[in-house]
Amino acid sequence: MPCVAEFGIIDEFQKDKNYSFYEPEKYGCVAINDDILNDWWSKLVLIKTYFHSYDRPEFGLARWGITLIPPESLEAFYEVIANDKRSKSSKELIDLMILIRKAICEKKYIIHFGV
Repeated sequence: MPCVAEFGIIDEFQKDKNYSFYEPEKYGCVAINDDILNDWWSKLVLIKTYFHSYDRPEFGLARWGITLIPPESLEAFYEVIANDKRSKSSKELIDLMILIRKAICEKKYIIHFGV
């Protein structure tokens, strides 16, 4: 079974919370093959994120940890996926784009669980 990266929406983001626990079911996560991230890496590292908690600002995704993607970074994240030709036919990428669009509309953070 391939390694997966999982993405979900945080309904009520708390700036003082440590999100270091693996809880994909809590956030209704969508899983994608982690290998896809390699193709996007040069673009992902330009996106402002947080690793594990709001007091750890970073860029890109924590491949082996937990990333918090703030609402202001979601449009850029969406564009990375939408510009991948596989996003037209891959159910997992389409599901991820739908999740990101929902988070954008609701101004919510996305949580990423790395491998």
